[in-house]
This record gives sequence, C-alpha cells and structure tokens, in this order.
Amino acid sequence: MDDIVCRPARPHELAAVAELRWRWVQELYGTPDTTLEEFVPRFVAWAREAESSHRCMVMVRDDVVIGMAWLAITRRVPHPRVFERMSGDVQCTYVLPEERDRGLGGKLIEAVLAWARDLGLERVTVHSSHRAVSAYSRHGFKVSSRLLQAEVGQGRAG
Repeated sequence: MDDIVCRPARPHELAAVAELRWRWVQELYGTPDTTLEEFVPRFVAWAREAESSHRCMVMVRDDVVIGMAWLAITRRVPHPRVFERMSGDVQCTYVLPEERDRGLGGKLIEAVLAWARDLGLERVTVHSSHRAVSAYSRHGFKVSSRLLQAEVGQGRAG
C-alpha cells in the first residue's frame, strides 16, 4: 500500500474520476442511461463548475486513479460567536472492485476527514451504503439522534 497516494484530484484526472462514477452506477444499478462517452465530458464540465462546493479526493497508484471520494462543502448560517461556518458531506466514495477489502476505503475516508479539518469544517456527514457503514464507523462517524433526513426527490441516483 506504500505506492498508493490520496490527494486532491488534478484537473487532468477528472475524466478518470468520471469513469469511476460511471462504473459505480453500472455496478450498483446496471447499465446507465447514458454511454460512458456521453457521461465523461458532461461530468468533467460539472466538476469544473462545482469545484468551489464539491472537491474530489483521489486515490492514485502509479498515476492511475483507483478510488475517489467527494467532499461537498456547504456554508452555514452565521452564528454570533462564529460568523464563518461550513460543514461537509462525504459523497461518492468508491474504490475499484479489484482493489477492495484491503483498507483502501478507510485510507480515503481518513484523507477526506483530514481535508475537512484543514478547511475548518464544523462537521462532516455521510449517507453510506450498508457495506461501508462499518468503515465510516471505524473512522469516527457516529449515528446522531439529531441528524434527520427527508427523501424529497424522485431520482434514482446513488
């Protein structure tokens, strides 16, 4: 695992990140509605437009992107004691299937949490798959009785 590095994605790696996202959807839900060739340029454009609110951490081995995790950053309403407030949400954590079950997902989680600390975020949440709950728990995520969610959309996204 010494040859694996987690770091913020570089602009030229966004196409590889888009391919990971497409593969993930294919793995979970079957063939996506768009082709990989259609999805990649749209995703790369989205990632460039959203870089102030959505930051991508990649896991790289020998210049090959083998995993990703996104940190969505939200500005929070100012507080009289702390005016500038932000929170984060870990999204789209994915490691290639052939690279799994060796602690690499945990390495990505640690890297994203370190990034969140460096950015001064108050808290970080995650909506996890059943398979990954234990990994997030091992890295400090806890169930909160005060964090609630309402499903309001009709999307099929994962």
